[in-house]
Amino acid sequence: MPSGAIVHVAVFAVGAILGGGVATAVSRRREATTIHPPVPTQGAPTQAPVLDVRGGNATGVIMKAPPGMVTEVDHAVLKYGHPGPLSDLLVRRAYIAAYDRRLRHPAWTAEHLTLASLGKSPLQAKPEGAVGDRANSQFKEDTSIPAVFRAKLQDYFRSGYDRGHMVPAADAKGSQADMDETFLLTNIAPQVGDGFNRHYWAYLEDWCRRLTGSFADVYVFTIPLYLPKLEPDGKWRVTHEVIGTPPNVAVPTHFAKVVLTSKPSSPKTPDIPEISTGAFVLPNAVIPDEAKLESFVVPVEAVERAAGLTLFSDAVKANSKHICKSTRCEVIVRRFDDAQKQSRKAIAAPK
Repeated sequence: MPSGAIVHVAVFAVGAILGGGVATAVSRRREATTIHPPVPTQGAPTQAPVLDVRGGNATGVIMKAPPGMVTEVDHAVLKYGHPGPLSDLLVRRAYIAAYDRRLRHPAWTAEHLTLASLGKSPLQAKPEGAVGDRANSQFKEDTSIPAVFRAKLQDYFRSGYDRGHMVPAADAKGSQADMDETFLLTNIAPQVGDGFNRHYWAYLEDWCRRLTGSFADVYVFTIPLYLPKLEPDGKWRVTHEVIGTPPNVAVPTHFAKVVLTSKPSSPKTPDIPEISTGAFVLPNAVIPDEAKLESFVVPVEAVERAAGLTLFSDAVKANSKHICKSTRCEVIVRRFDDAQKQSRKAIAAPK
């Protein structure tokens, strides 16, 4: 892989693990913020999703406020107005997202993958046409977000970036309505297209789906990141592009995929799950197909610190295996877009 990609990951590991630079500043700022809007009745998360690995509800994810976090406030200081949420919590059919109004893309998304949710269970086979088809979906602005904070279709026009799904459309084939929700711009962030969104990032998304062949439950968190880079003057800075008219949609420097898998520890103890966790951070840049997935592995705690989030409890992290010890951390290269290009060229060629 190019030295640039390695440097990006190395920078992340040093800055985030050791708590230096902007990553720590962001984390501390968010930890100090305790005023939040009321928690929606659907059970959407505040800042910290707590996983119920026993799969006790439809999504397998129970969202709770961490100890000491204020979820609603009635105070004279806010008599004339509330500044608003840190993020808009959006409970969809196939996923949950936290939308960042300032950056105009998700702060994080969460999903629960199973063979059944991916339409691969023979017990839940659906008639042809009953599942989602991305050819019938279109990118749309999310009208549930106030217009002034909304990402717009025009923002991405000729920006040089793809409208990158945080929750992939292929993860939401349960129905056309499920898939359509993945095309809302509240599930989208600017991504480098050729070499990343259409290639290596897609391979990683496919790897997450393939985990359902070995594990009963697969939880996936996708997190855009802004990581510091060491400049020639010896100082660490976060520099990122902003697109749109006016420019207001931030372009992440990196993206993280954090996974937690669960399966019965043994036939004799089916109620005791074996948990595996892992985190991968990829630069928002061209990554060669031959790059090893394990070269992007970082500690879960590093992602949490950089993003200002608590993904898993200390008990879960202490009692889980690393995902690369439970299964092969290896992507499958599938250049579907190249095949499509060649097919179109063949059709257009003069006979």
